[in-house]
Amino acid sequence: MKYLKLIRFQNLLLLAFMQLIFRYGFLKLQNIETALAHWQYALLVLSTVLIAAGGYVINDIFDQDTDEENKPEKVIVGKSVSETTAYYIYAGVTLVGVSIGFYLSNLIMRPGFASIFIMISALLYFYATNLKQMLLIGNLAVAFLLSFSVLIVGVFDIFPATADDNRRTMTLMFSILKDYAIFAFVINFIREIVKDMQDIQGDTSQGMSTLPITIGVKWTTKIVAVLLVISTVVLLIYVNAHLMVNELYYATIYALVLVVAPLLFCLVKVWNATSKADFSQLSKILKWIIFFGILSVLIVTLNINHNA
Repeated sequence: MKYLKLIRFQNLLLLAFMQLIFRYGFLKLQNIETALAHWQYALLVLSTVLIAAGGYVINDIFDQDTDEENKPEKVIVGKSVSETTAYYIYAGVTLVGVSIGFYLSNLIMRPGFASIFIMISALLYFYATNLKQMLLIGNLAVAFLLSFSVLIVGVFDIFPATADDNRRTMTLMFSILKDYAIFAFVINFIREIVKDMQDIQGDTSQGMSTLPITIGVKWTTKIVAVLLVISTVVLLIYVNAHLMVNELYYATIYALVLVVAPLLFCLVKVWNATSKADFSQLSKILKWIIFFGILSVLIVTLNINHNA
């Protein structure tokens, strides 16, 4: 169990679920011809999960002092798992993940795509060692990594299967994936700032330069509020333009209840948030917003099929 906690198995299951939803709850439900066979797509998911697991492990290795102050009850490296063992786990899962990516890239006749897995692994390492200490850079890096786990579905499953006769359809499918990737990026970026407010005490003692440390919690909550307002307005415009106009009423209700409403709750909550518990609650809600936002692609697809 300690090893599952080390690699954040719940987050990894969420990541795998997200990628499975985009293929089987979106592309396959619309009978889109994809590039990868089922077992090959399973390898893509496995590769992504392993590289993400490596990112969690290396982050815990370099965050031992900070975590000891911010969340001592959750510290694993140096307590239940030795630092040496953690390094072995990091190296093992990352190497296997990159190797699978190399294999898949050659399988679809795009060997250059292997560099994607190398760059993601490198970004995770540099985030743990340097980037997270820089103002907003670490937040942007984490948000980008989650959004790219959405885009990689299109890179490996849509792009290689695109030809002249299906280019219009495939471009539309990739564009929808891009929209979801942007959504995941923005909400996760906000969540990372909220987590920085939650961890401000330990981050300060470690000499980090997060946004709350640099400008204070009060101003950071105002920035988060502005970002939430912008996100909510844009999302409402998107729902109206793509769901309401096309009479996808079930999907519209789903989006309003499980995505927009929680965003509004976060907006109200952040104005009065001051304690670590407040920011922890906001972080959890934002995580669920990402989950339900991603799941909406299945609801939208089912609504489209129902109306057809």
